[in-house]
Amino acid sequence: MIQVLDKQFEVSIPESEIRRQVGRVASEITRDYEGQTPVFLAILNGSFIFAADLLREVSLPCEVSFVKLASYEGVNSTGRIHEMIGLNVDITDRPVIIIEDIVESGLTMAHMLETLRKHNPRSIDVCTLFLKPNKLKVQLDIRYRCFEIPDDFILGYGLDYNQQGRNTKDIYTIKE
Repeated sequence: MIQVLDKQFEVSIPESEIRRQVGRVASEITRDYEGQTPVFLAILNGSFIFAADLLREVSLPCEVSFVKLASYEGVNSTGRIHEMIGLNVDITDRPVIIIEDIVESGLTMAHMLETLRKHNPRSIDVCTLFLKPNKLKVQLDIRYRCFEIPDDFILGYGLDYNQQGRNTKDIYTIKE
């Protein structure tokens, strides 16, 4: 158990299971994109650890860039998406893989997909560490996912609670 600010959290997914699932998804991407050079777009801040671990396991030539979209305050999504850092690589006629830490409502991802389609990529796939299928408010095709989880607030491995707790190796949930 750990304390982050005013809340206590307990381990829900250990590092060993995270690494196993990241390796599985990296193998799928390597297989599916064989002979191609995809552009990976990692969404900051939450996906930075997942992106680093995933990309070290993908054995393809690739490019990596970062985009920052924010829709969270505390433990709740604000429902408003603020694009803070834009796209800085030409994705025209290129395969694109978005790396996201967590897809909940899907609103952030829908916004991201709409924005990217204006740049005419050859294809766009989504790779997320976590998907909360019961929270989706829009229909999305999430091709690569490490975990489907219930509607619990989670912390660790890049995900935060009020900007703290990102630097843990395990995933934690709030202890009630």
